[in-house]
Amino acid sequence: MSLTYKEAGVDARAGDELVEHIKPLAAATRIPEVIGDIGGFAGLCRVPKDIEEPLLVSGTDGVGTKLKVAFLTGIHDTVGIDLVGMCVNDILTCGARPLFFLDYFATGKLQVAVARTVIAGIAAACKECECALLGGETAELPGMYGPDEYDLAGFAVGVVAKKRVVDGSRAAPGDVVLGLPSSGLHANGYSLARAVLFDVMKLSPNDRPRELEGKTVGEALLVPTRLYARPVQWMLQQGVDVRAMCHITGSGLPGNLPRVVPEGLGIRIEHTWPSAPIFDVIRRGGGLAEHEMRSTFNLGVGFVFVVAERDAVRAFEALRGFGESPITMGRIVPVPAGRPFEQRVEWPT
Repeated sequence: MSLTYKEAGVDARAGDELVEHIKPLAAATRIPEVIGDIGGFAGLCRVPKDIEEPLLVSGTDGVGTKLKVAFLTGIHDTVGIDLVGMCVNDILTCGARPLFFLDYFATGKLQVAVARTVIAGIAAACKECECALLGGETAELPGMYGPDEYDLAGFAVGVVAKKRVVDGSRAAPGDVVLGLPSSGLHANGYSLARAVLFDVMKLSPNDRPRELEGKTVGEALLVPTRLYARPVQWMLQQGVDVRAMCHITGSGLPGNLPRVVPEGLGIRIEHTWPSAPIFDVIRRGGGLAEHEMRSTFNLGVGFVFVVAERDAVRAFEALRGFGESPITMGRIVPVPAGRPFEQRVEWPT
């Protein structure tokens, strides 16, 4: 008996078919710096000529167990947006302009329609962020994943002039902390969210708790990560003294805000802000302590600017003029050196 690769579980023709679907999606994201078309062994991209002393900035991430919700619901058109958001939002914090993105899609059995839907979301997010979908990898791995499961990873590269790097080193007491709203959970905390919603509360993805204002649980959980590339680039072009930027991902505000300011400084939260209703459902359903909520979820803020006090009003108005709904969160304050990370964010009593 002669066994074929397809009989072993890998359909190379399906992979070739998917590449043909991807080509026009990638072409729609092309930027002037890209050289060549998708389909080769590697992608080529020029470093922009108008950037003095250019530095490349890179980041990688995945979507985590949010994918489990996509599998449960059969909704696959938003997780690609999450993938781009989790990677590109990270590199924005250095002041970088995103240049290109690559994805890795691995599955137990390649279903071309599903994969195309996922990658269409990736391409749409790349276009929104004005970066090229430069390439990627599709791996069919029978035995590694279930036949209806897949995993995603992404890789973003951006560029910034050396003199324009934003690294938090100039942050000082009195600086103002401004936030941009999140759209929901983004792509963090889903292991806890699923445990509360599906195991403790015994909800299904199709249930509609009244707090969700007509949305199903699945719909609320699959709202995609916000893409902050355009408002961040806008802010950096306004001449505002931006001293630090922070993408609020896993570990929430307590675990992320202290990463972008020097030792001996912390953040005093002085105001409250609204958040998506799904957070209230999870808090109530799991009886979760506020500390657990804060250290797991973004709680309504997805991206943060630290700006000089003298520029705070101008920064706020610039964001509003761009169509954003900025949040004045608080200020940078001195704290004792050596204070643990999670204690460098002070909350109102």
